[in-house]
Amino acid sequence: MTIEGDNEMRISADRERCVGSGMCALIAPDIFDQDDDGTVLLLDPQPRRQHSAVREALDSCPARALDID
Repeated sequence: MTIEGDNEMRISADRERCVGSGMCALIAPDIFDQDDDGTVLLLDPQPRRQHSAVREALDSCPARALDID
């Protein structure tokens, strides 16, 4: 049995590629936010929890600006 948060996850965000849709911030607001221009801000690049929400945010990004390293 794997408990969410047991595995290390490192997220990267390509701010140049971001189109400001805001899906990441909507789905995982503790991990992602947007600056004044709407570009992604990574609040927690190594979240210990919310891995399923992070994966959903990555899948929902229309610009594919987010990645798990």
